[in-house]
Amino acid sequence: MEYVYAALMLHSAGKDVNEDGIKKIVEAAGVAADEIRIKALVAALDGVDIAKVLSQAAAVPVAAAAAPAAAAAPAGKAAKEEKEESKEAAEESGVEGLGALFG
Repeated sequence: MEYVYAALMLHSAGKDVNEDGIKKIVEAAGVAADEIRIKALVAALDGVDIAKVLSQAAAVPVAAAAAPAAAAAPAGKAAKEEKEESKEAAEESGVEGLGALFG
């Protein structure tokens, strides 16, 4: 996870997301850098528009917050089931967004 955070830090700073930059950030955090994981992450991010992926991921919590409010109208057991379904759908959307981040 620290490698993904390092890549996000580089992107946020407007720098190229590359192996050397990720390695420097990870080592500065006191973590031993794993060259294979770094190379795999950089390869997975090749051609990925990180800004677009982040904007899509940011939209998921907004949709998830609106769904429970709409599900509050039905009463009893049906309301609880709808809440659980919308929560699962939001979690699946978030996972799909993370999948896009890795290629």
